[in-house]
Amino acid sequence: MEIKIQAIHFDATEKLEAFIQKKVEKLQKSFEDIQKVEVQLKVVKPATAMNKQTSITVSVPGQTLYVEKTYDSFEEGVDQCVDSMKVQLTKFKEKLRNR
Repeated sequence: MEIKIQAIHFDATEKLEAFIQKKVEKLQKSFEDIQKVEVQLKVVKPATAMNKQTSITVSVPGQTLYVEKTYDSFEEGVDQCVDSMKVQLTKFKEKLRNR
């Protein structure tokens, strides 16, 4: 599984990147055949609350799954995105099983 982290309009710290890496790797438990994961971090309107936008794109065979959340911190956003993605991956896996 290839993990790509993009920080738009700011520089992500090593600590944040390590946190993202650790969280995203847990997606592998929900679905083993993940090819690529792209995480985009973006600061929207720098001086306001709820301005950290996190999006995760997961490439699985035959489909691309996408989640986007906006929170006060990137850690919180990544947490919520990973949780939502786990749900999507589980549903996708069920679909594959039923075919």
